[in-house]
Amino acid sequence: QVQLVESGGGLVQAGGSLRLSCAASGSTFSSETIGWFRQAPGKEREFVARIGWNSITYYPDSVKGRFTVSRDNAKNTVYLQMNSLKPEDTAVYSCALYSTGIYYRWTSYNYWGQGTQVTVSA
Repeated sequence: QVQLVESGGGLVQAGGSLRLSCAASGSTFSSETIGWFRQAPGKEREFVARIGWNSITYYPDSVKGRFTVSRDNAKNTVYLQMNSLKPEDTAVYSCALYSTGIYYRWTSYNYWGQGTQVTVSA
């Protein structure tokens, strides 16, 4: 059974930074692709970042240059460093294990963490 546990969320002022962690267990982590998504109230789940087993990364334009995803296979953990945060980044952030399909669609992921709240004040 795969388990993903996010941590590191919180309240931060606009322009500030946070680092989220996604700890995985129950899978061959080093060979997995992990995605980060976020969902704000009343909005659809949105792709934030993806890191492949080979550490190749992808970001949408909305976070490119501000967010960086990385991984530490020795710790079975993926990180999301978020800089220059904006109020519109406020959402619940979740990590997920990629299964198949288009990487920026949440339906391509089959295991999810419980999410961590990120709130950015103006």
